[in-house]
Amino acid sequence: MAQHGLAGKTALVTGGGRGIGAAIARMLGALGATTVICGRTQSHIDTTVKQLKSSGGQSEAIVCDVSDWNSVSALAAQVQKRFGKLDILVNNAGIGGFGGPLHQLPIDKWDAILNTNLRGVFYTVRAFVPLLVAAGGGHIVNISSIAGKNALPNGAAYSASKWGLNGLSYSVAEELRAHKIRVSVVCPGSTHTELSPHEGKSSEKMLQPDDIAHVVEMLVTQNAQSFASEIIIRPTQKP
Repeated sequence: MAQHGLAGKTALVTGGGRGIGAAIARMLGALGATTVICGRTQSHIDTTVKQLKSSGGQSEAIVCDVSDWNSVSALAAQVQKRFGKLDILVNNAGIGGFGGPLHQLPIDKWDAILNTNLRGVFYTVRAFVPLLVAAGGGHIVNISSIAGKNALPNGAAYSASKWGLNGLSYSVAEELRAHKIRVSVVCPGSTHTELSPHEGKSSEKMLQPDDIAHVVEMLVTQNAQSFASEIIIRPTQKP
C-alpha cells in the first residue's frame, strides 16, 4: 500500500470490473479506502477485487445494473448495512454507442445508452447521497467524456448522454455544497479501453485508464476548502 490518505473511508465505483473503473478502484484501494466494486458481470468485478486484495486493500464485489432502480436501491441497502455510510461515489459505469447516424439508431440502443450513462447516475445519486450526508460530506465523481463537450458524428446518443451528465453534475454540485459533498465531472479524451475500438488510432498515444485514475486521486484528496468542478483530460499527442 503506497499511501493511506483515504484510510477509514468507504468508496463505491460503478463499472469497476474493467478499464477506467478498475484503475480508479485500484487507486482508491492503494490510498487506503475500503472499495466496493459494482458491475453487471460477476467475474469482471471479482477480478478487480482480487487485484486490490493482492495489494493489501479491502474490497468487496457486488453485482449491480445501474440502469435498474431496484438493483441500485438494493446495492445502497447493502452498503448501508455493511458500512453505515459512504464517503466516495465514482459513477463510471457506461456504454458506448458509435457506428451510425442518429436517424438509423435502433430505439433499444438509444434506451440502453441513456439509461446507463445518464439515468444510472440519477439512480446512484438518489440512492447514495443520504449515505454521503450521513458521513458528514464526501465526493461524487462522474466520469463523462470529451464527447460531452464536442460534437460526435455517428455517436449522437452517446454524446447526448454525456452532455446530459455534465449538466446534471454541475447542478447537483450546487445542490450538495451545503452538505460538504463535492461533485466533480471528469471528461477524458480518447482512452484505450474496451468501450470502443478507436479504429485508426494509436493505443500508445491514447490516454490510459491509470491517467484517469490519477485525476480522480487529485479530486478525492483535495483540501477541504476547494473542489474542481470539471476536469478535461486529453492525450499529449493526437492518436
